[in-house]
Amino acid sequence: MLGGLCVCDLFPDPPLETRTRLVLFIHRYEDRKTTNTGRLAAECIAGSEVRVRGHEHHPCPPYVAPPGTRPLLLFPHEEATPLEHLAPSPEPVTLIVPDGTWRQARRVRTRVPGLDAVPCVEAIARAFELLEGPQVRAALDRVFRAMVERTLWSRGTIDARAVTGGLPGWIERHDPRPR
Repeated sequence: MLGGLCVCDLFPDPPLETRTRLVLFIHRYEDRKTTNTGRLAAECIAGSEVRVRGHEHHPCPPYVAPPGTRPLLLFPHEEATPLEHLAPSPEPVTLIVPDGTWRQARRVRTRVPGLDAVPCVEAIARAFELLEGPQVRAALDRVFRAMVERTLWSRGTIDARAVTGGLPGWIERHDPRPR
């Protein structure tokens, strides 16, 4: 986000330490969008990894989960298993998240070698709540909510009083539409 609408000051400092590792596969067209929630999650979770994919002449290298971890692909595949139904495991989870439009994200499983056999599970904040606890989800939800509400305010959709955490006093919405 630009200027006063940035949510960077809401990121946990230091980033949240979790057993679960976040690996984000982000499409190159989504990489620098200010409303990208995957990047926000990666900023909040310590040890996260972001891999940019979708470059025409630079295919994404194969993904191999670190030894001793349980890789899970966060994707609403028809065979996805709700996290609540997974058998407990002493191995920490590597949560792999394809990020982009639905069309871009749907292709990650077939275009990144090594992901086609990774079991699918189902939303970042919910997954971290189940794997790490409600305090991690609360921290992620706070940042996500503020980003969405600040974006809606900048578009004139909601009033400034409805923005979580408020807005800096000096910020003004640029609205070229006549009222």
